[in-house]
Amino acid sequence: MTAPVVLERDGHVAAIVLNRPEQSNAIDPEAAQALIGCIDTVAADASVRAVVLRAAGRHFCAGGSIAFFDQAGAALPALLEQFIGPLHAAIHKLATLPVPVISAVNGPVGGGGIGLALCADIVLAAESMKLRGGYSALGLTPDAGSSWLLARRAGAARAKQIFFTNAPLSAQQCLAFGIVDEIVPDEKLAARTTSLARTLSQGATGALARIKRLVDGANERSLLEQLDMEHRLMVEAAASVHVAEGIAAFREKRAPRFT
Repeated sequence: MTAPVVLERDGHVAAIVLNRPEQSNAIDPEAAQALIGCIDTVAADASVRAVVLRAAGRHFCAGGSIAFFDQAGAALPALLEQFIGPLHAAIHKLATLPVPVISAVNGPVGGGGIGLALCADIVLAAESMKLRGGYSALGLTPDAGSSWLLARRAGAARAKQIFFTNAPLSAQQCLAFGIVDEIVPDEKLAARTTSLARTLSQGATGALARIKRLVDGANERSLLEQLDMEHRLMVEAAASVHVAEGIAAFREKRAPRFT
């Protein structure tokens, strides 16, 4: 049987691929375990310098498997209790990797798929992308970090509207609300994602990791705390080989070669 989530490599770029297109890449315990395994493998591999999260087929991710919910019956709370914790730990690990993470969102995305898509640093969307909350239609509440991530990108009021009404949003609406960062024609999404990931994987990884720490935590720090952290990380970065190479490349009027 084909694994529900697979890991692919292209040089220093790792791609986590949701691989159940016939089930709209919905998440059940088997898919969750496969996803956790792929994320753990990526997190443990120091040679990975950029990560892509994408999906096979015409749907990015429908969220939790309603078929699984239906089959579970009265055992659903206990089954969710078993795998939501590890799944959330894996998503947190993916979101806080010290390398750039890019999601390539094609077609419909809903439920927990929203959290998967938005835990990336850069979210690319195909023109066919459509986002729908979906949870409240089943009497459920958000998981996979979708409430936190959507509120950070679109604001609390907009996030509540999306989750309350379950009205679908087009890719253009998602771009206008700040939910995605760029819209790409469907036939160019794979090429754009690959190009961006390769470019980022050739960057100064130490600097990118420090930038990620600064920006991701900025809302939780005061200006004084942020200035202090900028001070410390700038001095720390200045001692790295990347800075020496970057300055040399600037002086020699060439592209830097970060290793």
